[in-house]
Amino acid sequence: MEFVRAVETVADAIDAAGVVVIAVGAVVALARAGLRAGRRDPRTYPRLRVELGRSILLGLELLVAGDIIRTVAVTPTVQSVGVLAMIVAVRTFLSWSLELEISGRWPWQRTPGDDAGRTAVPDRPPERNGT
Repeated sequence: MEFVRAVETVADAIDAAGVVVIAVGAVVALARAGLRAGRRDPRTYPRLRVELGRSILLGLELLVAGDIIRTVAVTPTVQSVGVLAMIVAVRTFLSWSLELEISGRWPWQRTPGDDAGRTAVPDRPPERNGT
């Protein structure tokens, strides 16, 4: 029983971390958007979406990790694995949708030269070569 309790505690901690990441990320993104809006920065809304999307993506990854740990280590029944599969499918769809919103491309459309942290909202306009 001690092992089950320890695994449940770890899974709960990871779930809590996921919720904290989403909540703190939302607060920070909104605060930064408020500062940009005060300066009348035209990129306020697109950057808010990117920053908020990133925190949601990271939080979802942590929540999935907590679910996986809990299901595999504590209750590995056919029913619990089926429920986990549905949860992971829904969260994966949400993650892919958010990635599309943030970067403008599906995750598998990255090219080898892409920077993993690059977003669809650049800090400065791209340089033009003679045009």
